[in-house]
Amino acid sequence: MSSKPIGFFDSGVGGLSIWMAVQKLLPNENTLYLADNKNAPYGDKSKEEIIFLSEKNTEFLLEHNVKLIVVACNTASTNAIPHLRQKYKVPFIRIQPAIKPAGLLSKTKKIGLLATAGTLKSEMLDLLKKQIPTQDIDIIGRYGQGLVEIVENMEMESEESKFLLTQYLKPMMEKEIDQLVLGCTHYPFLKKQMEAILGDKVNIIDPSPAIAKQVKRVLESKGALAGSNNYPEYVFMANKSVKAMRKLLENFPSAKILLEKF
Repeated sequence: MSSKPIGFFDSGVGGLSIWMAVQKLLPNENTLYLADNKNAPYGDKSKEEIIFLSEKNTEFLLEHNVKLIVVACNTASTNAIPHLRQKYKVPFIRIQPAIKPAGLLSKTKKIGLLATAGTLKSEMLDLLKKQIPTQDIDIIGRYGQGLVEIVENMEMESEESKFLLTQYLKPMMEKEIDQLVLGCTHYPFLKKQMEAILGDKVNIIDPSPAIAKQVKRVLESKGALAGSNNYPEYVFMANKSVKAMRKLLENFPSAKILLEKF
């Protein structure tokens, strides 16, 4: 048993979609979530910048004695995970686009991938494509420019949100996708708006539940789960603004939300 917290980091509030899935599956775990929204978004940064920021976030979490780190950001996961695992001993859980499950589920053999620029051009994406058992799958990728900012500003119901999502999703629909992979942890907060555009012919794949199960598997294998009598502490830190964080966590009244310099 271990009461040490699970650490999470993202460029902003997107990773809360992962945190919520982990909290639902492992409600007794202490958690520490780090939002580097001063440097958001990560998706348009160079690989070197992403690795630098990921190192900084990792070292901050390690200073707070976390037992495992969830890199709750697709861009950081696809660009920095190999480096982080080589440099630090703590277990890392990565987020990756669910290309393989989408390929297995697709009937039309066409899947959409809505992601950041950093994820779309990463080497990891090429490796994931090769894992699809059948090679006749067509992947239609699109950079969701502006969507991270919409979520960070809590403008999911805005006209701009509807306009951008329509611009990104309609061309995919015209190519007859039947699976849409969300390649950024911010995007699940736009799922309702996407469903209104896509209708019932396209299945949206949110990786959050699968990531939560992986966190549980790793902690179980190390005998590091919190005890059932542990009263959990949920701490959230951001270095620019906590406004969106407070809104998204309003159903978690025990959450401790802090504005910190890091």
